Amino acid sequence: MGRAAAAPISVLLVEDEELISHLVAGELSEYGFAVYKAANADEALRYINAGGEVDVLFTDVNLPGGIDGTELAIRVRDMRPELPIVYASGRYSASGLGRMVPRSVFVPKPYRPKELCTLLSRLTAAVV
Repeated sequence: MGRAAAAPISVLLVEDEELISHLVAGELSEYGFAVYKAANADEALRYINAGGEVDVLFTDVNLPGGIDGTELAIRVRDMRPELPIVYASGRYSASGLGRMVPRSVFVPKPYRPKELCTLLSRLTAAVV
């Protein structure tokens, strides 16, 4: 199932820090991505369950509520096995997470938004 050539890559950005969410969403939008924001895992799951468009999940590891970014990734992977997932954290390293799902990558905070855009483009190249 392909996309129209002009359709932007959709990113579900899950970040509880409003300033970071706003800055990252702005940078991704400027780069040409369609960005959908969620402040926690519950919002992200509701968005996906409602059929929201998403080509890549970009989630902070430390999220408020009972579901952190690693558990969110596991649940999303069950629903969408092909979906690329990117974890971000300023507190953990990739080896510190312990349980990353297949076809996922880790980005340490702080990250450069332009490098993130390049990474997301590469991850979704085979999907879109």
